[in-house]
Amino acid sequence: MAKGNDENFFKNVYEVVKLIPAGRVTSYGAIASYLGSKGSARMVGWALIASHAKSNIPAYRVVNRTGMLTGKQHFESPDAMQASLEREGVRVENDKVVDFEKLFWNPAKELL
Repeated sequence: MAKGNDENFFKNVYEVVKLIPAGRVTSYGAIASYLGSKGSARMVGWALIASHAKSNIPAYRVVNRTGMLTGKQHFESPDAMQASLEREGVRVENDKVVDFEKLFWNPAKELL
């Protein structure tokens, strides 16, 4: 993928992530699929790592496909991702979102 395409993809990821409602979570793969790049979940993760310099991107609302907080090491502290989710009422136990299926926000369905 050319650098310009990477930048556009990252921007598109950020636009989707901004739409995730407080108290809900989605997955890297769900975002990639919504953007027409199924199989690019890792690229979504890279975009979110790069987003930490932008305060308006709620990257903490994006977890892996099973609800695990796999990106937590990229936040300012090891507990920051969990703390941000818990402030919004999302329970986390053992680095996993409790009631993940119930709280899952699927952009392909929600953004029709």
